[in-house]
Amino acid sequence: MANNTKDQLDMADLAASLPAAAAALSAQDRVGLVNALKNKLQNLAGQHSDVLENLSPVVRKRVEVLRDIQSEHDELEAKFFEERAALELKYQKLYEPLYAKRYDIVNGVVEVDELKDETTTDQADGNTKEVKGVPDFWLTAMKSNEILAEEITERDEEALKYLKDIKWCKIDDPKGFKLEFFFDTNPFFKNSVLTKVYHMIDDDEPILEKAIGTDIEWLPGKCLTQKILKKKPKKGSKNAKPITKTEKCESFFNFFSPPLVPEDEEDIDEEEAEELQNQMEQDYDIGSTIRDKIIPHAVSWFTGEAAQDDEFDGIEDDDDEEDDDDDEDEVDEDEEDDDDDDDEDEEESKSKRQTKKDSIPNTGATGEQGERPPECKQQ
Repeated sequence: MANNTKDQLDMADLAASLPAAAAALSAQDRVGLVNALKNKLQNLAGQHSDVLENLSPVVRKRVEVLRDIQSEHDELEAKFFEERAALELKYQKLYEPLYAKRYDIVNGVVEVDELKDETTTDQADGNTKEVKGVPDFWLTAMKSNEILAEEITERDEEALKYLKDIKWCKIDDPKGFKLEFFFDTNPFFKNSVLTKVYHMIDDDEPILEKAIGTDIEWLPGKCLTQKILKKKPKKGSKNAKPITKTEKCESFFNFFSPPLVPEDEEDIDEEEAEELQNQMEQDYDIGSTIRDKIIPHAVSWFTGEAAQDDEFDGIEDDDDEEDDDDDEDEVDEDEEDDDDDDDEDEEESKSKRQTKKDSIPNTGATGEQGERPPECKQQ
């Protein structure tokens, strides 16, 4: 019976993998995949026909019809993923001109119509100077997001002021997505573009296989992901120079050095594997936040409107939880009140009993005068 159950699960897993696999292929390959997997399922069904043989002929016939219905469903689902991918691609292309206009305005490439005949100035330190574009646009937008704000240190901010644009695109081989960070010439590193690529096992239920980041070419003494520690030499040491060593430190730019997944799972123990999984989940959380929130709604994060919406959503969730807690508290209070009332009633009853007891003459007789009332009888 256990083997039969396992076989059923294996077939279910194979059937469930159909749409995920189809989503990563071309239309022609997808049709071939559907047919191939249908044949595979049929072959597996033949190999494990004992499952059906245990059914009565009537029930077996119904199951066969259900399998046909499932096949039709799988074909439709494959078409759904195909059309969804095409729809996403269509709108991604429609977004691109808007992102290009945003880039030009943010970086001062063009001026908005209302200001073409005016001079934009910034009264800073008593000096009048021209301000191009929107300074610190991407830095401010990212810092407004709670998840990204935790990753950005004060040391990072100066470098992130040179960030001109962030883009993302979907990749098919292997499937996943790529983030691109475009930087102006800066005093921190030579790279003009820093990339982060996520390889996914499944797009529809995101399962991260691994992530690959750019090797940052830091300029001498400008590495933000490491700090230099200097230690005085011991007294009497021949080397009078301070001992220096580098140590990894917190920085947003660690994002481009994601956790590495060992090729051999036996190389890490259970605790290390759990820690690695947590790091990968956090890394994917940062990447997906940039892709799904910051890039499409950058100006809303820059102004803080998006952050307020997030906070409002959080308040609503907290209110729901508090309401539940209040309800529980009210129930508890009601129960306590009931208990208090019961205690008071019991005390009052005891008092009355004691009063009646004291009023009965203690004669020791068993007649009517000396007999205790029924409610006072000891059990």
